[in-house]
Amino acid sequence: MSAVLKTESLVKDFGSTRAVDNLNLSLNAGTTTALLGGNGAGKTTTLSMLLGLLIPTSGKIDIFDHNFVEDRYPALKRMNFSSPYVDLPQRLTVRENLTVYGKLYGLKDVQSAVMEMVETFRLSEFIDRRIRRLSAGQKTRVSLAKALINTPDLLLLDEPTASLDPETVSWIRTFLKKYQQDRGATILLASHDMKEVEQLCENVLLLRKGKLVEEGTPPDLLKKYGRKTLEEVFLDISRGGIP
Repeated sequence: MSAVLKTESLVKDFGSTRAVDNLNLSLNAGTTTALLGGNGAGKTTTLSMLLGLLIPTSGKIDIFDHNFVEDRYPALKRMNFSSPYVDLPQRLTVRENLTVYGKLYGLKDVQSAVMEMVETFRLSEFIDRRIRRLSAGQKTRVSLAKALINTPDLLLLDEPTASLDPETVSWIRTFLKKYQQDRGATILLASHDMKEVEQLCENVLLLRKGKLVEEGTPPDLLKKYGRKTLEEVFLDISRGGIP
């Protein structure tokens, strides 16, 4: 498999604090990978650099065989991102938000794309409601719709099912799995829900204090640590229990 995303010796310092420490990772095309770690592990900083929101202190990022640090724009049109912790413009309606992002991504038929996302993510009931008037779960669905509007080949997801009820969580997970398989997309998923990771991800990357301290498939990690659940493995590693 070819690597869609690679980092080499990626470092991000904030003053005297090293948030990401010589991170080397590689995501193969058509795979879903979990990026895990406790608070302060470096997940958000890593995702921010992979989106071009933060400039690395040092190191390389290649996305679609392109130097992302020097020129991110050719890659950005093939990427997208969703996080319940990043607000969409609050004064705009759902329709207006999706229309703006459709135009930013240069879609030829923006309105058709908007309506497809509205139908896919069941947004019609509140399509003309301002974002600030939506519930947390509704905002999460709109954020996912925004993330899929350009049918990205690389999708970065931060807690994609946060604030959703169990039925919607199950439906979203099924949708993401089918999207990844049908599109051949590559997904990097940051989540604290180990059940979600086990259901969606072929590979797991675990960070601690900015360093990549473990990686492997969920079954391999369960076997290596002698645990029954990925949550137990996560707790072992977060507490420093590395063989």
